[in-house]
Amino acid sequence: MRKWLLLLATLLLIGVFYNRFTAAVDMKGSIQPENRYPTETPTPENDPPENELTIEVEADQVNKGNLLLVNEILAVPPNDAEAEAVNLYKHKELRNGFGLLDNKVRLSPDMTKKFSSMIKDAAEVGIDHFLISSGYRNDEEQKALYDQLGSDVAAFPGHSEHSLGLALDIGSTIAQMKDAPEGKWLKENSWKYGFIVRYPEDKTEVTDVMNEPWHFRYVGLPHSAVMQENHLAFEEYLEYLKERKSITAIVGKSTYVVYYFPVSSNTTLHVPTIGSYEVSGNNTDGVIVTVLKS
Repeated sequence: MRKWLLLLATLLLIGVFYNRFTAAVDMKGSIQPENRYPTETPTPENDPPENELTIEVEADQVNKGNLLLVNEILAVPPNDAEAEAVNLYKHKELRNGFGLLDNKVRLSPDMTKKFSSMIKDAAEVGIDHFLISSGYRNDEEQKALYDQLGSDVAAFPGHSEHSLGLALDIGSTIAQMKDAPEGKWLKENSWKYGFIVRYPEDKTEVTDVMNEPWHFRYVGLPHSAVMQENHLAFEEYLEYLKERKSITAIVGKSTYVVYYFPVSSNTTLHVPTIGSYEVSGNNTDGVIVTVLKS
């Protein structure tokens, strides 16, 4: 009798351990992959790790920054570009190494300095016949150009990158840009300074804009470098970021990590990289955080 009782107790214990083991396996199998970029604000009991950036982002950040996509569908969002733009003809101190097509060209001092720094290096190799034919344009100026040139050449008012204050048309005093040494040098080197040829000849089906070898857009590093390396138009690059979620780019001695986050309301972003950073919207559905690693 005792043997039967002992056997029964043993079987019961085996059953208990089996159920516990099975439950543990089932629970383990149901665990979801960890969300690397949670958007919830951490509780005091669960502070963010020391190797993580916490960034408060408002919903309208989607429409601010250097990486805004503007085209015939996406309009230029409200911005301060006109307030920041100055008449370069009246500011001789800003005109370093380039001429102006006329006395109405406007551009922000910051963008002018970025351009001047770039062409200074070109001058060191004997390429120094640059001019700016157009910088910032407001809707009224864009409408006048649109009415004069038509939709095949000019963007509809409210849909021109020039109204962002991040684009400029660059010319040469000795030849058309497609043939000029200035155009060829910029095509090969502008990415090193954060600029891109916005409408390349072989990307017209992507941009839906004819080739404009004179139109340059500032996006900043490392974005211009990644586009150059992977032969991407701006539209393709933004989609690339959305698909990849994060990329690492090494430019010279600097290492950048770039993250895409969808944003539809005020939120807190937790970025798993430490360093100085910039946040830009894409003008559609999210923001791009660019971290220069410490």
